[in-house]
Amino acid sequence: MSSAFPVICILHSLIAMTSGALMMFRMKEIYTFTHGNETATILMGSTPQDQLLIRTSDSFSGLLLFAIGWLIFMVSFIKDGEFQYFFAKGCTLLHVFMAIWRVNFERRVEVLAWDWLRA
Repeated sequence: MSSAFPVICILHSLIAMTSGALMMFRMKEIYTFTHGNETATILMGSTPQDQLLIRTSDSFSGLLLFAIGWLIFMVSFIKDGEFQYFFAKGCTLLHVFMAIWRVNFERRVEVLAWDWLRA
């Protein structure tokens, strides 16, 4: 059993729960910080219905991330070394796939936002 496993899990759970809480309550500020003011305005929607739909989607995504953080926090207290190895391999694979997907998705959003600005 590795003593680093609980530390890494608790660190990841804190990051996930903090990010989830920010996504639920401060998404406009995150959009502004990551994409700039003009793109953030576009990403938040143009009609009240679009804005409500986007805010609801962001809130549910944040809630899911918060729940995943809570689950990882609970997993950090499991003492079985075989389970820790299995869980660590799965998390590593998940991180790689999410990074690839996120980079690809963000690139497409940026291209779409610049196309909207030119129109």
